[in-house]
Amino acid sequence: MKKTSVSIMYDDEKLNAIRLYMSQRDLDFKEELEKSVDSLYAKYVPANVREFIDMKSVLAKPPKPKKQKPQEENTEVAT
Repeated sequence: MKKTSVSIMYDDEKLNAIRLYMSQRDLDFKEELEKSVDSLYAKYVPANVREFIDMKSVLAKPPKPKKQKPQEENTEVAT
């Protein structure tokens, strides 16, 4: 699925405090923010719409190219 950027304005000191205390717990700010947005998505987007979006994303993925097997040489000996 295509990703897009979200930008918000937030108090610099508060953001620095969040990052400081999260780093003390070995938490990643971006990962936690994505979890929060996923939670909002699950809370507000109806289940049937989420299912439709999931189906579209599966159909939109191009199939992975299969690795070609090297052709086997003819090892039979003619008599």
